[in-house]
Amino acid sequence: MIDRVHRISACLAFFLLVAGTPTRAQPAGPTPAPYDAPAATAAVAPAVAKQAIENPYGLEAMWKQGDWVSKGTLIVLLLMSMGSWYIVLVKLWEQHKLMREARQLRDVFWKAPSLKEGVQRLKTGSAYRYIAETGLEANEHHEGTLTENIDLNTWVTMSVQRAVDTVGNRMQDGLAFLATVGSTAPFVGLFGTVWGIYHALTAIGVAGQASIDKVAGPVGEALIMTAIGLAVAVPAVIGYNWLVRRNKTVMESVRSFGADLHAVLLGGKVAANAAAR
Repeated sequence: MIDRVHRISACLAFFLLVAGTPTRAQPAGPTPAPYDAPAATAAVAPAVAKQAIENPYGLEAMWKQGDWVSKGTLIVLLLMSMGSWYIVLVKLWEQHKLMREARQLRDVFWKAPSLKEGVQRLKTGSAYRYIAETGLEANEHHEGTLTENIDLNTWVTMSVQRAVDTVGNRMQDGLAFLATVGSTAPFVGLFGTVWGIYHALTAIGVAGQASIDKVAGPVGEALIMTAIGLAVAVPAVIGYNWLVRRNKTVMESVRSFGADLHAVLLGGKVAANAAAR
């Protein structure tokens, strides 16, 4: 029993001795930074230079590799597009100018003390001034062997109506070109598509196999031609319909001005004749 107690005491003393022994100090030095694999790789790895890869199936490649038929088709579509946009912008400006002049007629023309004064107040080259000058000239110069056979009312009516029709025809200029482009541009693009498919079939026949690298260029050329044809036709059709609708609004103002001018001209002539009597 005493031996067991001694053994237990010896074990306790050993454990107390081990627990009380100080741990060995770590060597002084910089604390290592936490591991960050992506940052370390980015800092160590050299910068990779980006190399621009030229697209062998784009517009530039199609222009360089295309024949005179493909280039001619592209030039025709480009000219049609430029002409369409030019006509749309010019006609919009002309319509805007006529609408602005129509809003100014009440203050500029109709409040003038006389027709001659009202005509002088209108802008030179204006459609409304052209109609007013035509009607005034027909009202004042109704002479001649043949024109005397026509009564004054009919003569003034015919003169004013001719002037209004001239303005209407001028507003219609260029719309036929837009209609032509809108109806023919898809077929011009389709012609380029057929020509590109022909080149694809030729490449297959020469190579003896239908590999993608042989037909990708011609097929891409065909699809680009179709897209360009549609891109030219759609704005032309939209511009045509828009301009026609706006022309109707503009010509309503012009016809109303012609009718009012006709009434004023005949009323002034009748009053002058009555005063002369």
